[in-house]
Amino acid sequence: IVPIPGTKRRIYLEENVAAADIKLDATEMLGLDMALTPDKVSGPRYNERTMSMVDR
Repeated sequence: IVPIPGTKRRIYLEENVAAADIKLDATEMLGLDMALTPDKVSGPRYNERTMSMVDR
């Protein structure tokens, strides 16, 4: 399963699909795991202005 973010242009869809072929080695994976721990990733997804446009 490969999630593909919404896009309006075919070129971006092709880029997103191509990303599924990227292979990360153990060092790269460890770096991502260390950078993306739950205690380091927090806060709102959108800023206040953008949030006011969500679900309009």
